[in-house]
Amino acid sequence: MNKPHRAHHLWYAYMLHRLSGLLLALFLPVHFYVLSLALTQPERLDLMLQWFELPLVKFAEFGLVFLLAVHFFGGLRLMALEWLPWSANQKTLAAGAVAAAFLVSTTFFLRAI
Repeated sequence: MNKPHRAHHLWYAYMLHRLSGLLLALFLPVHFYVLSLALTQPERLDLMLQWFELPLVKFAEFGLVFLLAVHFFGGLRLMALEWLPWSANQKTLAAGAVAAAFLVSTTFFLRAI
């Protein structure tokens, strides 16, 4: 079963946008739980904040910011695709979206360490 549309570069941009959205949606309950600790169990929040200083957790935060930036810039690319006339440089816009996301998340990471 040959699926030539899956070999197209924009299909990868589509999948990256979907995957980043899914992973961000999975992260939200964890984020809300940690925020709730500030109101219900401040001592556990202090322990969590100490855990967030570990280098591996900081690298995971880089991944989280990368996912957020990929999803944001991928959404902008998708809106351009929907609202602007089609052009041959859609692949360039997709690559630019990933590059911008990497720039934003790397800047966050370098400031965090």
